[in-house]
Amino acid sequence: MSHEDGNTKVISEFRENDGRVQGFGRHLVLLHHTGAKSDTARVSPVMAIRPDDDTWWIAASKGGAPDHPAWLHNLVAHPDTEIETPDGRVAVHARVLDPAERDAAWPHFTQRSDGFRQYQDKTARVIPVVALTRR
Repeated sequence: MSHEDGNTKVISEFRENDGRVQGFGRHLVLLHHTGAKSDTARVSPVMAIRPDDDTWWIAASKGGAPDHPAWLHNLVAHPDTEIETPDGRVAVHARVLDPAERDAAWPHFTQRSDGFRQYQDKTARVIPVVALTRR
């Protein structure tokens, strides 16, 4: 199964089960983003951590790949977007955390999932963390 097919299944499961996805519970959001070059509308499921009621942190891990996920470039180009949460759609503004903020946020990801520890060990890049703040 391709990555895109897997995402389609996760997106369907999320929408059909009030934001619950097997293996993730209610910790995913569906990130809407617009292609930086193509202007094509896209949706990507990503795990989110809520540091407060108006913020969702997402990690640009791409499974530990050597390059950043396309959605990160898209958010930098078009930071005002929307997410679908288990509780509904939310308009958000995306901001890549600065190095100190990222270093403070990162342990929340590795505590939530061993996968993030493995992703960081697998890649030479520092995995960025993005704050999605309610607009």
